Amino acid sequence: MQINITGHHIDVTPALRAYVTEKMQKLSRHFDQVNTISVILNVEKLQQQAEATVNAGGRTLFATESAMDMYASIDGLVSKLDRQVRRYKDRITHHHHTKHEPIEPEGGL
Repeated sequence: MQINITGHHIDVTPALRAYVTEKMQKLSRHFDQVNTISVILNVEKLQQQAEATVNAGGRTLFATESAMDMYASIDGLVSKLDRQVRRYKDRITHHHHTKHEPIEPEGGL
């Protein structure tokens, strides 16, 4: 899994980079087909915004979260992405139904 972290109007410190990496590892625990994650951290006046694009199993998932604290916005972002990843995994696993044998009428014709 490759994680790209960029910052707009913010310096991405090693502590912030480690925090994002640690939190994004949670996604790969729920779904092993997570390929790449692109995280953008942005500051606009008093709002701290985090957004991410996840490529998982041929599907692109996107989420954004903003809060007064960057760590809180990262936590909200991860919970949104985690919910999307689990939902996507449930969808692809529940579509594999077994074929049922046709029921023969009793007594025949």
